[in-house]
Amino acid sequence: MTYRFQQPQVTQAVAIGAASAASTNPFGAQTWAIRVVATGNCHINIGQAPVATATSAYVAANQKPEYIRVNPGDKIAVIQDGSATGNVFVTELSQ
Repeated sequence: MTYRFQQPQVTQAVAIGAASAASTNPFGAQTWAIRVVATGNCHINIGQAPVATATSAYVAANQKPEYIRVNPGDKIAVIQDGSATGNVFVTELSQ
């Protein structure tokens, strides 16, 4: 399936730490996908009130961006893998 997205919109940074941390703001009304890059190994979870755990989706540090389908109003939650630290940068994309 092919998706066409407009230019990147808002970018949020979420700190990677030992406890699950969610993005401050929910994704906008026109957001249907996000681009995710991480500076530390981590796990992510997406939803209305997400909590990331060690069994959530894994994102490797300093790799190519992950493109993930989301719903408007969702948030992303992040937790470290092992003792990794850094940030996850989440850029909203609209159709």
